[in-house]
Amino acid sequence: MQKKHVAVLMGGWSSEREVSLSSGVKVVKALKELGYWVTPIDVTRSLPDLVQLLTDVKPNIVFNALHGVGGEDGVIQGVLEMMQIPYTHSGVTASAIAMNKVLSRQIFIQHEIPVPADKVISFDDLKAAHPMDFPYVIKPIGEGSSRGVSIIYTETDYQNALNNWTFGDQVLVEKYIPGREIQVSIINGKAVGAIELRVKDGYYDYDAKYTPGRAQHLMPAPLDAGALGTVSRLSEKAYHALGCRSVCRADFRYDDTAPDPTFYLLEMNTQPGMTPTSLVPETVGYYGMSFNQLVQLLIDTACCDGDIVSA
Repeated sequence: MQKKHVAVLMGGWSSEREVSLSSGVKVVKALKELGYWVTPIDVTRSLPDLVQLLTDVKPNIVFNALHGVGGEDGVIQGVLEMMQIPYTHSGVTASAIAMNKVLSRQIFIQHEIPVPADKVISFDDLKAAHPMDFPYVIKPIGEGSSRGVSIIYTETDYQNALNNWTFGDQVLVEKYIPGREIQVSIINGKAVGAIELRVKDGYYDYDAKYTPGRAQHLMPAPLDAGALGTVSRLSEKAYHALGCRSVCRADFRYDDTAPDPTFYLLEMNTQPGMTPTSLVPETVGYYGMSFNQLVQLLIDTACCDGDIVSA
């Protein structure tokens, strides 16, 4: 039987364009090895052109390898819903809420999932005065791959962050959580493994994520059974609270320096990277799932929101 036709969306117009292209290239290779008829599409901002292209190409499924603004915030998902083309990863609502750190944290708090103390201020207010005591973190409300994130330890860090800010008028400020970087991969609502990231210098920023050798990946994360169970339960709880589907990744800080060690959820990533240094492929690979098998799982779970029937 002839395999289905899959269009792979990659590139996009966000600050994560290069990451998306890297993910897309790997996915296209895997799909071809799996025997699919594959059409790679480098997405631009010209959505009417994309709609016409998809109309002409007529894929059975879209593999969404886009990252960041426009790709994982519900925009592309809405286009595919309108066209009724099944697509990989989470749907419109879950994607939009997960991408917005303020909205998603409100939901996490409602479900008693610990998050860092935070507030949203204008960039003008940030320039006028420190919003909280050192150390603190500033980040965009709706970006991924740690774009725009700065940890403010000193006045120099503060000035550098102000000079490099290009992410709009609204700024998310949060209390810095000491401890460890733990990320959990989730497939179909079940946590499948936790990995710890240790950066040789600085913190787990964009460069550390995508530059081989900058960060040490400890898989499995060296957590005791109790801690692993806790972070797994929190990840699953957050996944279901947002209405995610298929494959996601939950990003935590684990403050094990406190008398009562606590996991703080930073965000839920509904479009985890598929690059050579990405964490979900590495995590599931430890337990025997190959990259091609992961891609196949994403294809198998592709759908439109309207196709999901509640139990």
